[in-house]
Amino acid sequence: MLDVRRLYLLKTVAARGSITAAAHSLALTAGAVSQQLAALRSEVGVDLLRPDGRTVALTEAGRVLLEHADRILSAVEEAESAMAAVRGTVGATATLAALPSTVTRIVAPALTALGSRHPQLTVTCSITDQAQLRELALGTVDVVLGQRYHHLPDTTPRGIDVSPLLDDPLLVVTAADRGDDRPVALRELGTHPLAVPPPTTECGQAILQGCQQAGFTPAPRFVTADIAAQLTLARSGLATALVPRTAIDPTTPGIRAVPIADHPVQRLLFAATRHTENANPTTTAVIAALRTAAHEGRTASP
Repeated sequence: MLDVRRLYLLKTVAARGSITAAAHSLALTAGAVSQQLAALRSEVGVDLLRPDGRTVALTEAGRVLLEHADRILSAVEEAESAMAAVRGTVGATATLAALPSTVTRIVAPALTALGSRHPQLTVTCSITDQAQLRELALGTVDVVLGQRYHHLPDTTPRGIDVSPLLDDPLLVVTAADRGDDRPVALRELGTHPLAVPPPTTECGQAILQGCQQAGFTPAPRFVTADIAAQLTLARSGLATALVPRTAIDPTTPGIRAVPIADHPVQRLLFAATRHTENANPTTTAVIAALRTAAHEGRTASP
């Protein structure tokens, strides 16, 4: 009988691209992973991986087995969710991956509320903007607080359920003594020294497309994905920043944040979980807390 844990290792190696990367993500040694994959190869009697430059790739047999492994691993998780639903109680642990820009106004309030409502639940949180949905699909996290910019296509992987939380517009941020509180047309920013994320990021791409729709291609003075740095540059009067509303702490002094008047750029914040037929009480509790915090954070004015 095939070992489910070995099938999971095969899936992880295929997703990570190498045995070393898979071992690092699972806190195992490369030798341990190689040993388990060798045992899996012996079980099926055919090579599952082949060298591909500095990485490894699935053979045809590996691809066939991975298709079955995905269904098997999904069935195992479905069984676990069904048992959790029968128990009807929130579990002891959960893992959350969230964007840095959501910590102040959504993640921190949500985790605080969860701690009061479910004191037995410990949520381990990874604050990252890198490949959260891939980690969710691999099973390394239980819930993702992610984003999708409305200018960009939906790239949600198969088998992932998305629950919308909040439409989060980008605001034009300047020093408090610059201008007034009226909305600013995006085309007006063509002459501003801008501080924006790199165009390789989702936010950077969305800003670039929005500016092009407004009739100009931005030539930013500062390029950084660090929102704190963008706000510092805006506060000092060195730049105008375009920052998601939720990423701005309402208590931040010395800045003015106003809406975009003509070509709004906004992201959808969502909670995502792996699809199961039975709702898991633990992930349901985490998502409910995120939804409440997102709703309450919407009413706070930056």
